[in-house]
Parts: sequence; structure tokens; C-alpha cells
Amino acid sequence: MLFTSCVNQGSKQEEKNMTEADMKLIETAKNYFSKLPEPNDPTTPMALLGKKLYYDETLSANGKMSCNTCHPISNYGVDNERTSPGHDGTRGTRNSPTTFNAYFHVAQFWDGRSPDLADQAKGPVLNPIEMGMKSDVDVVSTLKNSTEYAEMFKKAFPEQSDPITFDNFALAVADFEGTLATPAAFDAFLDGAVTMLDDNQKEGLSLFIETGCIACHIGPGLGGNMMQRFGLVHGPYWEFTGSDLKDEGKYTVTGVESDKNVFKSPSLRNIEKTAPYFHDGSVESLEEAVRIMAFTQLGKELSKEEIDKMISFFKSLTGKIPDHAL
Repeated sequence: MLFTSCVNQGSKQEEKNMTEADMKLIETAKNYFSKLPEPNDPTTPMALLGKKLYYDETLSANGKMSCNTCHPISNYGVDNERTSPGHDGTRGTRNSPTTFNAYFHVAQFWDGRSPDLADQAKGPVLNPIEMGMKSDVDVVSTLKNSTEYAEMFKKAFPEQSDPITFDNFALAVADFEGTLATPAAFDAFLDGAVTMLDDNQKEGLSLFIETGCIACHIGPGLGGNMMQRFGLVHGPYWEFTGSDLKDEGKYTVTGVESDKNVFKSPSLRNIEKTAPYFHDGSVESLEEAVRIMAFTQLGKELSKEEIDKMISFFKSLTGKIPDHAL
């Protein structure tokens, strides 16, 4: 009763503090954004199995790599490398995106080639320049050598007589990744807790909307829900990022001309923690990334003050790393 009373008093105080401008900003924001969807339960047998698999280094050619190597949970699901080194030190050509809040994205990978997390989970473990396992048969064989996995797979897939399969490996990893939600101050703000954002952050949010960033960065992730050309107004993008990797994005998958330089619009959740930026990790500074985005995608040149306010807003999107995943 005491807790409920305190919550109600807090809500009433928020209502009292809310100005007409605050009410209008929240109402406008709700037209474009929403709170994070409910994540998976981290205590189920499937999620617990997925967590063990996520951290398992035996599922790599050198016995030293796991999903967590390039997507460390303790570091917001990124390694802060431009591109990540694989099992033999060879680096890929794309930046490793965060695994946090990816469970509701429209597709996975920068080029959108995987429709969901389970399909995505099959890629890195077999990629010759990532974890480097020779085949799905080798993955299954490694898993079947473990009595602990035999028990965990049986609990996660109780209706199956032979549950240790490559498909089930991927489903379990995906289920665990579905628990990696990081609700932040912005979610509370959308719920009416106006004091969760300071004046600079509110101005940054208004600027974000008015500048037109919402053309791509909308929904619960403020991104992650569409594919878009990088260099929509001013391109090609590498002229502005200085990148030496002239990656043509979705075109490399489909061969369709209109897919050239098309990439998944990344989520801005935890963006201050996930440098370097863009699909090739070509930009270290968030300030520079914002400047480039405004110009290449919207044809707008932002002042330093405008960029600073927008970044101040981005900080309200930084959530807490979930304890259960560590």
C-alpha cells in the first residue's frame, strides 16, 4: 500500500510539473515512437540455453570466440571496433552491430539478408572469417559431446527425441537475444514522466522530429524497422564518410539496381555507447555521424549547437545493461 501510494503521489507530481509544451511534445513523440516491446522471459529453459550458447567459445574454429566476442553483453553488445577480427585474425568488412534491442527489428544484418534472429544466429558461427566452424554438422557434434547441453536442450525442447540440432541451436540463441531489452529514460518520458528528460534533451527531441530524422528513425527502436539508401539526398555516402570500403549494401544480396547502397537504418537505442558508426564503422564521433546523416539523408546542415542538443536527447535512449544477461 505504501509503495502504491508513493507511485501515485509521484505520478500526480509529474502531472503537476507538466507544462502545456511538455504535453504537446509527449503527444507528438507518441506519433512516431513507442516504448520497447515486451522482451522474452530470461528464466525459461530456452533462454538459459541460449545464454550459454551465446558465451560458448567451443563453437569456433580456434576455441576462443563466441557471440559475446564481437557482441559483448558487458559493453552494450558491441566491441567498439571498426570491423571485428575473426578466428584467424582476418577482419570482416562490416561493423558488428549491437545485439541489444534487435529482437523486434524488421530484419537482421546491415543488408537485411536475415528475416529474424534465429536465421541470423546461423551465420557467424559458420562464416569462414568469423567463428569459422566448418559446417552445421560440426556445430551439432560439438554440442553433443557435452552432457550439460544434452540436459539443457532436452529441457528447452521437451517434445523432441533428438533436440540437439542446428535449427534448435539458432532458436535458443535467438530466444536469449530476445531478452536483451534496455528500457531507458525516454520510455518513462513517453509514459508521462516529464522530468526524465532535461530541457536540453527535450529541445533535442523536438529538433530530431523537426529536422526530419523521423523519416527513418521511428518506432520503439528509433530505427531498425526499415531499409534505406545511405546517400539519399547527397551521395555516394563514402565521399562524406571517407570510407575506403565501397559497400553497396542490399544490392550485394539481391543484385537489384534500386538496392544499391541500401542498408538497415540502425536503432538509436544506446547509440552513445556503440561507436564507431555506420555499416563500415568509418566514423568514430557521434557528432560527425549526426552531421553526415543530416546532410546525406536530409540535405540539411546542422549547427554545432543543434548537434549537441540532439546528442543530449540520444543520451536519454541509453538504458541499463540487463543483469540477467551478464
